[in-house]
Amino acid sequence: MKYKCKICGYIYDPEKGDPDNGVEPGTKFEDLPDGWVCPACGAPKESFEPMHE
Repeated sequence: MKYKCKICGYIYDPEKGDPDNGVEPGTKFEDLPDGWVCPACGAPKESFEPMHE
Protein backbone atom coordinates (compact mmCIF):
# COMPACT_ATOMS: atom_id res chain seq x y z
CA MET A 1 0.00 0.00 0.00
CA LYS A 2 1.22 3.50 -0.82
CA TYR A 3 1.25 6.32 1.73
CA LYS A 4 0.82 10.02 1.04
CA CYS A 5 2.31 12.94 2.97
CA LYS A 6 -0.53 15.15 4.23
CA ILE A 7 1.82 18.16 4.20
CA CYS A 8 3.27 18.14 0.67
CA GLY A 9 1.62 15.27 -1.20
CA TYR A 10 4.75 13.12 -1.57
CA ILE A 11 3.81 9.48 -2.13
CA TYR A 12 5.84 6.72 -0.52
CA ASP A 13 5.73 3.66 -2.75
CA PRO A 14 7.06 0.54 -1.00
CA GLU A 15 7.97 -1.02 -4.35
CA LYS A 16 10.41 1.85 -4.95
CA GLY A 17 11.49 2.50 -1.35
CA ASP A 18 13.56 5.63 -0.71
CA PRO A 19 17.05 4.65 -1.90
CA ASP A 20 18.37 8.21 -1.58
CA ASN A 21 17.81 7.89 2.17
CA GLY A 22 18.91 4.28 2.64
CA VAL A 23 15.50 2.60 2.31
CA GLU A 24 15.62 -0.44 0.07
CA PRO A 25 12.88 -1.15 -2.50
CA GLY A 26 10.31 -3.51 -1.04
CA THR A 27 10.32 -1.83 2.40
CA LYS A 28 6.80 -1.53 3.81
CA PHE A 29 5.84 1.84 5.27
CA GLU A 30 5.39 0.18 8.68
CA ASP A 31 9.00 -1.04 8.51
CA LEU A 32 10.56 2.38 7.86
CA PRO A 33 12.92 3.50 10.63
CA ASP A 34 11.33 5.69 13.31
CA GLY A 35 13.57 8.59 12.34
CA TRP A 36 12.57 8.48 8.66
CA VAL A 37 11.05 11.73 7.38
CA CYS A 38 9.40 12.78 4.12
CA PRO A 39 12.22 13.25 1.60
CA ALA A 40 10.35 16.15 -0.01
CA CYS A 41 9.39 18.28 3.00
CA GLY A 42 10.90 16.69 6.12
CA ALA A 43 7.57 15.81 7.75
CA PRO A 44 7.60 12.89 10.22
CA LYS A 45 6.03 9.49 9.49
CA GLU A 46 2.96 10.55 11.48
CA SER A 47 2.16 13.03 8.69
CA PHE A 48 1.48 10.22 6.22
CA GLU A 49 -1.86 8.55 5.54
CA PRO A 50 -2.57 5.32 3.64
CA MET A 51 -3.82 5.65 0.09
CA HIS A 52 -6.73 3.31 -0.58
CA GLU A 53 -6.46 2.53 -4.26
